[in-house]
Amino acid sequence: MLQNHITVKNRHKKFIKTICETEIVYGLKNKKGFATSSSVHYDDENGEPAGMICFWAEKARAKSCIKDGWKKYQVTEIRLSEFMENWCIGMENDGLLIGTQFDQNMFGFEAEPLELILDLSSELNSLGKELDLKKFDGIADLEKQVKASIE
Repeated sequence: MLQNHITVKNRHKKFIKTICETEIVYGLKNKKGFATSSSVHYDDENGEPAGMICFWAEKARAKSCIKDGWKKYQVTEIRLSEFMENWCIGMENDGLLIGTQFDQNMFGFEAEPLELILDLSSELNSLGKELDLKKFDGIADLEKQVKASIE
């Protein structure tokens, strides 16, 4: 079990690095929406497993999960800037988690959306990258507002 946890955590770290380099995030989408799962670590306010939308850093990994309950889904691209300022913030507001790098056995990392924004901001800063954000005055502004809302 510990080995699985380490593997999942390492895949999450690679997810952060990869999407900051490529500025693309992949999701699985069908006519009804995006591929979702339920948390095994977090509960919602009703004591039920928290909802989660899953994302990947590589198109091939996302495609490999198109099976069973997700067999009618297709891989879709999301720009990193849109993912950070629309998806992450929207999912936080909706009480959803972000699942990263799930594999065919449905093992993946469960991230709090605002924590993920901070991790992505840190990685983008280390790469010296700035994103073209529409709702914030750059990564530093987004990061500052996220930190303020967490406190």
